[in-house]
Amino acid sequence: MSIEPLKIIFAGTPEFAAESLKALLDGPDQVIAVYTQPDRRAGRGQKFKPSPVKEVALDADIPVYQPKSLKYDEAQLELENLNADVMIVAAYGLILPKAVLDMPKHGCINVHASLLPRWRGAAPIHRALLAGDQETGITIMQMDVGLDTGDMLLKATTQIEDTDTSASLHDRLATQGGEALLTALESLKSQTLEPEKQDDELANYAHKLTKEEGQINWSESAEDIARKVRGLFPWPSAYTLLDENNIRIHQATALNQSSQAEPGSIVSSDKQGICVATSEGLIRLEKLQLPGKKAMTAEQLLNGNKDLFENGQLFK
Repeated sequence: MSIEPLKIIFAGTPEFAAESLKALLDGPDQVIAVYTQPDRRAGRGQKFKPSPVKEVALDADIPVYQPKSLKYDEAQLELENLNADVMIVAAYGLILPKAVLDMPKHGCINVHASLLPRWRGAAPIHRALLAGDQETGITIMQMDVGLDTGDMLLKATTQIEDTDTSASLHDRLATQGGEALLTALESLKSQTLEPEKQDDELANYAHKLTKEEGQINWSESAEDIARKVRGLFPWPSAYTLLDENNIRIHQATALNQSSQAEPGSIVSSDKQGICVATSEGLIRLEKLQLPGKKAMTAEQLLNGNKDLFENGQLFK
């Protein structure tokens, strides 16, 4: 006996979510509606810009709904009338009241960018990198009224490489999220999913990022600073001050070398990078951005700013 396709409502906003929506559109089930946050002003002209999810939905001729909230009766009735089998949520950005969670036949299922319960909350990709985790992944989760506290339905793991940034890890997990979602939906239809409770004692909260977090503390170790550079790229990015210049660091490598120089001191510079002392080890700054300029390799930067990066100069 053939299994009927699921009627799916998809709710998401950024590029991470758009990858899951693309996967659904290539799959056997039917996306009957898309929910995404209202258009935001963006760019120099501050024109209203649709979310990446909305752009994918419009290209596929799928009806798009953009309520400011789902807590009001009108928005809930509109959603209920769609009569969906399941609602898929990925980085939507709006709270789903219990009434909404209970509407679809199979409830609401979330695509979460962490191996739950490790990182719950808004910035799991960045927090995994900043914490020095060796692996992360995707958890497909049955949503409940808590913050990423629902039963786990499926997990997919990926190793965190020494060269990974939040950007590279985001892109890999976005693709993996779509693949894991399709696998989970097939198991849902065949009734072979085995929900697993989360261990709350293992949970950490992945707080939203702030620009202030990007400031480098040279009293930390080279390893910690390198993780900050990778974990905060491309936003908000790690930064430091040199002669009142706010310099963003886009790429850096912790070296297996030590120095007796004061933390923050430049100890050497060449085309490979600018080596700086920390409390533990040296770090090589390989790609930097001066105020009002484009990001440049250390070699490019030194060609026109060698005096600024002389040995002994101290980053604040």
